Amino acid sequence: MIPKLPHHLAFPDPRSASEEGIVAYGGDLSPSRLMMAYRTGIFPWYTLGDPILWWSPDPRLILELNDFKLHRSLRKKLGQFDIRFDTAFSQVIRECARAPRRGQKGSWIVPEMIEAYETLHALGHAHSVEAYLDGELVGGLYGVCVGGMFCGESMFAKVSDASKVALAMLVEKLREWGFDCIDCQVPTEHLKSLGAKEVCREDFLKRLSQMDTLPAAWDSRKD
Repeated sequence: MIPKLPHHLAFPDPRSASEEGIVAYGGDLSPSRLMMAYRTGIFPWYTLGDPILWWSPDPRLILELNDFKLHRSLRKKLGQFDIRFDTAFSQVIRECARAPRRGQKGSWIVPEMIEAYETLHALGHAHSVEAYLDGELVGGLYGVCVGGMFCGESMFAKVSDASKVALAMLVEKLREWGFDCIDCQVPTEHLKSLGAKEVCREDFLKRLSQMDTLPAAWDSRKD
């Protein structure tokens, strides 16, 4: 049976997740609860009308920064877009919510999720990468920083490869800033084609526990 979260800030051990990867349900999306979740390898994912579901899947998908595959076709497009950091977080997350997803009806980025992550952004925990073309936002992504790990949440593209170029530039900057890897959460063939790999939950949790010791710091002022 999947447990309901108590009113106080606490999560079950992510190793107790269901076969699908659900750790618990309920609770809220307060900054303190969200950051506690991320620091313990858990993230929220649910649809409108459902209770908040908290996940820690096994296997987990991660992208080692040095494993990112910058294919030749993508390399040619690096100069096509103007890539910026943290200049349009609210617009990025809303575009991600509107982006169509194959095999999905609606979006898991519901209004209360948008509000919660905008608060995390204001607090310096959540960040966005934007791809502009002729002054128009045409792609991007957002996620949450936990020590030396960037936890990717979602991406969108209105122009071919815009989000991939944003990811490529993010990888480059994360290397400069001392980060270790990107948590891609749920395995997808798209991300695997860019170099992401599956790891077991136990290895992921061990790695996550070491993130606070890394001298990593998001610094969009460099851009």
